[in-house]
Amino acid sequence: MGYRGKVEEQQRARELRARSWTLSEIAEELGVSKSSVSLWVRDVEFVPRPRNRGHRRNAPHPMRLEKLAQLERCRVDAGEWAQRVTGRELFAYGLALYAGEGFKTDGRGLGMANTSDTVLRFFVWWLRRFFEIDESRLRVRIYLHEGLDLVAATRYWVDALAIPERQFTKPYQAAQRGSFRRAKHAMGCPSVRYADSHLHRRVLAMIEAITSVADLPG
Repeated sequence: MGYRGKVEEQQRARELRARSWTLSEIAEELGVSKSSVSLWVRDVEFVPRPRNRGHRRNAPHPMRLEKLAQLERCRVDAGEWAQRVTGRELFAYGLALYAGEGFKTDGRGLGMANTSDTVLRFFVWWLRRFFEIDESRLRVRIYLHEGLDLVAATRYWVDALAIPERQFTKPYQAAQRGSFRRAKHAMGCPSVRYADSHLHRRVLAMIEAITSVADLPG
């Protein structure tokens, strides 16, 4: 099966999950493994079916089901749209992301801190895709509360960012205070830095330039 066919299978699985199909039902419908379905639909919101289907009192409200189906249609449409995004648009998106989330202090190089693996993976991909970088100059530092698993967090970010563990610097582990919830940010908040002050200045200059050409009020 080609790439397109696999994408269509994934989108169909997500649509069915939003309609409250079980993992087994989706796997049987699409002729794929249950583990593949579980991976594809792990972030899809759905209303579990009541165990006793004869009791309609526990059935989800039709408006709730329609909302979930609409959300899934939006995700599917967005996925198809994203397949048509150009490299130039991706580069501009990277600049916008850096304008909002990146480090701005001059002389310290490019960098970004975030708890989202999606955001940081894109940032690192963007650096690799659009600039000629020296991989050995990438550094990661994990901010993690005491009591959480530093080994697991490090392994997680090594895999997510494809940056060797030897390029991770000493982590910062904060003491627990008050009502800190152990489950929150279990993998910590890493900062990714690329030590190149010239590239940092180039990126900030491009952000300033692209902002200045916009027809802003005032």
